[in-house]
Amino acid sequence: MAFWRRNTHIEKERHVKANARDYNDKFSYADNRIKTSKYNIFTFLPINLFEQFQRVANAYFLVLLILQVIPEISSLSWFTTIVPLVLVLVITAVKDATDDYFRHKSDQQVNNRQSQVLIRGSLQNEKWMNVRVGDIIRLENNQFVAADILLLCSSEPYGLCYIETAELDGETNLKVRQALTVTSDLKDITKLMDFDGEVICEPPNNKLDKFTGTLYWRDNKYPLDNEKMLLRGCVLRNTEWCFGMVIFAGLQTKLMQNCGRTTFKRTSIDKLMNTLVLWIFAFLICMGVILAIGNTIWVSWIGRNFQVFLPGEEFQSNAVFSGFLTFWSYIIILNTVVPISLYVSVEVLRLGHSYFINWDQKMFCRQTNTAAEARTTTLNEELGQVEFIFSDKTGTLTQNIMVFSKCSINGQTYGKTTLIACVDFSFNPLCDKAFKFYDGSLIEAIKLEDLAVQEFFRLLALCHTVMPEEKSEGHLVYLAQSPDEGALVTAARNFGFVFRARTPETITLCEMGRAVTYQLLAILDFNNVRKRMSVIVRNPQGQIKLYCKGADTIIFDRLDPSSEALMYTTSEHLNEFAGEGLRTLALAYKDLDEDDFEVWMKKLLFASTVIENREDQLAVLYEEIEQGLKLLGATAIEDKLQEGVPETIACLNLADIKIWVLTGDKLETAMNIGYSCNMLRDDMNEVFVISGLTCVMYVFSLQAHALEPQLEHILLDLACLCKTVICCRVTPLQKAQVVELVKRHKRAVTLAIGDGANDVSMIKTAHIGVGISGQEGMQAVLASDYSFAQFRYLQRLLLVHGRWSYFRMCNFLCYFFYKNFAFTLVHFWYGFFCGFSAQTVYDQWFITLFNIVYTSLPVLAMGLFDQDVNDQNSLRYPSLYKPGQQNLLFNKRQFFLCTLQGMGTSFLLFFIPYGAFSVMVKEDGSHFSDQQTFAVTIATTLVIVVSVQIGLDKHYWTAVNHLFIWGSLTVYFAILFAMQSNGIFGIFPSNFPFVGTARNCLSEKSVWLVILLTTVVCVVPGLVVSFLRVDLFPTLTDKVRHLQQSRKKEGPQEQNLRRVRRTSSRRSAYAFSHQQGYGELITSGKNMKMSTVSSAGSPGRTPHSSTWIENMLKRKNEVSCTSDESGNRAKQTPKQQVRA
Repeated sequence: MAFWRRNTHIEKERHVKANARDYNDKFSYADNRIKTSKYNIFTFLPINLFEQFQRVANAYFLVLLILQVIPEISSLSWFTTIVPLVLVLVITAVKDATDDYFRHKSDQQVNNRQSQVLIRGSLQNEKWMNVRVGDIIRLENNQFVAADILLLCSSEPYGLCYIETAELDGETNLKVRQALTVTSDLKDITKLMDFDGEVICEPPNNKLDKFTGTLYWRDNKYPLDNEKMLLRGCVLRNTEWCFGMVIFAGLQTKLMQNCGRTTFKRTSIDKLMNTLVLWIFAFLICMGVILAIGNTIWVSWIGRNFQVFLPGEEFQSNAVFSGFLTFWSYIIILNTVVPISLYVSVEVLRLGHSYFINWDQKMFCRQTNTAAEARTTTLNEELGQVEFIFSDKTGTLTQNIMVFSKCSINGQTYGKTTLIACVDFSFNPLCDKAFKFYDGSLIEAIKLEDLAVQEFFRLLALCHTVMPEEKSEGHLVYLAQSPDEGALVTAARNFGFVFRARTPETITLCEMGRAVTYQLLAILDFNNVRKRMSVIVRNPQGQIKLYCKGADTIIFDRLDPSSEALMYTTSEHLNEFAGEGLRTLALAYKDLDEDDFEVWMKKLLFASTVIENREDQLAVLYEEIEQGLKLLGATAIEDKLQEGVPETIACLNLADIKIWVLTGDKLETAMNIGYSCNMLRDDMNEVFVISGLTCVMYVFSLQAHALEPQLEHILLDLACLCKTVICCRVTPLQKAQVVELVKRHKRAVTLAIGDGANDVSMIKTAHIGVGISGQEGMQAVLASDYSFAQFRYLQRLLLVHGRWSYFRMCNFLCYFFYKNFAFTLVHFWYGFFCGFSAQTVYDQWFITLFNIVYTSLPVLAMGLFDQDVNDQNSLRYPSLYKPGQQNLLFNKRQFFLCTLQGMGTSFLLFFIPYGAFSVMVKEDGSHFSDQQTFAVTIATTLVIVVSVQIGLDKHYWTAVNHLFIWGSLTVYFAILFAMQSNGIFGIFPSNFPFVGTARNCLSEKSVWLVILLTTVVCVVPGLVVSFLRVDLFPTLTDKVRHLQQSRKKEGPQEQNLRRVRRTSSRRSAYAFSHQQGYGELITSGKNMKMSTVSSAGSPGRTPHSSTWIENMLKRKNEVSCTSDESGNRAKQTPKQQVRA
């Protein structure tokens, strides 16, 4: 845990002084070092041992080890327990140390990144971990922000800079930050060294969208908000350089405050086994008590008679004390009902299952050369029990790539669904070579100078807030704040209407090779209420035109009656586009009269200067002029999903897995992706949105209030009634809170999947965390339990590997408990015939080797390779996954049944040979009178019975299974004859005294008859029950296995999941990832580079245009200096929403 968290002092406000390390050090703020690892060299041993001894079985075996070193009560050597116990502890410790080593390595990679820090009058390279609060650091384009810093100045005019916040909120669109005016000119090192301002601000917190502080400098104070801050995890974009002052560092940054704590994850089977071990221990004590009471009675009534010729110690003559010692002796002898080898075997199985995931070529992504990776070996069987999946959207479900796919212009649709020859754009030297379109008729319409088509693309080239950057002649780069806008402007560029440059007053296009400059008179900005954007321009002919694009429902309500027929035709086209999952947008224009525009402009200038209700008055004026529009057509953009996402979601839904999408994106964006993924469908006629002070879910949206204790139950109950849940505008911490809410109250296995740093907290919180190695860095992968390259591999991870791992582990545990109860309880029955003396039936070597050698490999082979159905059928029939969710294959009932079977087998193993030996004679007429012959017969029968049983329990035979089963039997007989041979007796006479017992015993035909009879009686009842169950009450698995066997001759069947196309009539609104405020920024000129403004020719401005710009600049300054700023800022703050 970080040093600052150990302080008892609670920080109420933060004081940070620039360039004053000595001053800041007295507050003991955190340094910039981060730590995601769990251990260090000193804490590893105690913490790891503490975690391991949380397993009840480990603590149980430690107590047994202590008992075994007491000679008065131990019938077995101490090494039979200590060797496997130490082996388990060491294997687990090595695995945990390896996992943590990679976390340390990841931390070091981040901590050792270089940053330029202003120290003693010059910029010096410092490691990130050495950056301290109050330092002034320099960032360059495409660099990650090292800490939470206050922006002081940048290479852009007015102290602007652009950042990408994908790792914080999942949004890849650019955001603007602006320095205070008083610090924006500190562009020289000398001025920055002299800067000694002090910031007093809020203490460290996890609120990504909020910051409150004040800068005190030169006897003045300046308010600070989130728009002045660059947070750790952001990337500087399209800005050559900037300087900032570190406010929060390391674990106190908002990103790290949103990262969950690394916790020790344990599977539900682990927790169940802890309970079962306690039950077994109680059962063991009961058996010990019964046998101890028997010993006390036997010593009191019968045992005293033997002291004449078998004298014992004095304490043994006390019947009660003898019973007490016998109790502990039997506890040691019977401890093998839960052998330590069980835990060794479980770790080996989990390791093997992890390698199967790593080696699966069907989860290997050749495009990125990335294989699936099991980053932990403790959670594999949990993959077969997942009920809730929490998924990020951007980069996880989508590629975040927008493609101009189709359009409708003047009642005619363009764009083909089938991949025909791509359109040749070679006629346009300024085209974007990466752009693809598959309908040549649109190019023909352009070349024929179709006026509607030309006006359509002219609108796309003019109506936007994109910034162009021409790095070299003809090499254009568009800086779009949303991928939607970038796709539309790029489409216009390729079809001959190239957006070349802009100034605050003009927009310059290259229309079919001719440079045309339009005078920009006004921008009617986009917001979530208007759902549209308009520009008013004057063309070279002097005509004033309004171009508008937005949601079709909004545009259609404002059309001129003359466009009614075209509106119906376009609406049909929009339904077709929406049915294919495309994001649609309607385009319209209007010719404005000069006099009417001047009157409207005066109203607008007045409304833009009022203090109260300014936004409402502007909205009324925008509404006034955006009436009587003439429809041009519609666009259809494909928000490209990752390959196989809809099919994967459909398949997982059939497996009864509930998928919740948790995203930082806006409500409309998430809804649109929901429809594209087929999570939302038209048959969901109760799609609803809850908004306001509470959270909304599925369709519905979520604010922080909904996660408060008094509301969280209502939220969860409501969400669980929904078929689909989409949580929008959630912070990384809220993602973790939603996951924790389901974990705590539904007691279901949860899985979180994401690809960015904003997903780390939920990945750590969920039972299983999956990281996608995408475009947002490796933070999610490094924090995850499993990782791969694409979302579609989740289907195979759960339905194949997860189901198989759960199935194998459950069968392994059932069989293990069965064979060990059968093995151990023979001693219990024998106690009634040996005077309760704690004498063992088997010799000590058999007890030692039974679980380690004789039966270990067959059960490991079953746990590693067994499968009820193959991988193709596991994917073809997702319902096969449901038994894992319902915990049907191994639970307390199944444990009781398998232990009951083991007890019954032990009873038959003892009493059938006992009864037979009492009446049976050898071939020479003598009786079987020695205990060792009896022991060899029972031991041999036991090994054969458990080998036959595992053969019957197997569903899938391989060469390895055959080798291990027959090999184990061969090894048993080889060791048995070797240990009771003359040769080994000659070498170790005290350790192997029973010479020739096996040879004499197993040479008798009657002994083999007893072995055969006992084996048949032990195995047949279980075989009959299994046959009747499959025949009379077959499960889905039984039916699929039968079908699989009947189709075996046809060869492997490929999965054939039909791609379901969306047939929704719902159409998405415009530019969901767009932000309000860019129009004002453009017209103010603050985001224009000086070179761009000076190089682009600007015709003379009208007085109205000049006044517009001046008033907008004045309005910007007023807003930044008045208290109204906080109100506007509150409106800008995205509302967290949850859709269900």
